[in-house]
Amino acid sequence: MTANVDYGQLTGTYTIDPSHSRIGFVARHAMVTKVRGAFNEFEGTAKVNGENPADSSVEIVIKAASIDTRNADRDGHLRSNDFLAMDEYPEITFKSTEIKQTGDDAFAVTGDLTVRGVARQVTIPLTFEGQATDPFGNVRVGFDGSTSISRKDFGVTWNAALETGGVLVSDKIDLEFEISAIKQN
Repeated sequence: MTANVDYGQLTGTYTIDPSHSRIGFVARHAMVTKVRGAFNEFEGTAKVNGENPADSSVEIVIKAASIDTRNADRDGHLRSNDFLAMDEYPEITFKSTEIKQTGDDAFAVTGDLTVRGVARQVTIPLTFEGQATDPFGNVRVGFDGSTSISRKDFGVTWNAALETGGVLVSDKIDLEFEISAIKQN
């Protein structure tokens, strides 16, 4: 994007379009490769104040059971008490507490991420990817970003030692956000 974006025109309430968005993650496996996954069921809203981004807010609710790494056995283990404990904690939530514009098309969204009932403050750097009106007359905006968290900070501590040293699953998890949101008003 360019410095000529008129963010004022973006003011309004938006809902995340899950069919055109992705909330994913990356973890190192066996210290030699990466496993990528995503959550297939989530919803979210954003209240955007284009004139004053600090007055904006975001809330997202993710269904823990919708985790998908393209491996049924691994997904089952991730849903278990070893990881997400989805029976007791069926939702992962994010609620913003602060939004700052950090560049022409860059924003830092800080908020409380809650996993397994444990809330920690995280900051997600997001890039504004643009605005468009789709063929159905919907005004859409796009944002992309990623951040890293320590899964241990959320009480997700299961692991297995490797014979060669190291562990099976990394503590560091990269969270990825590719968001398309539709303006409601």
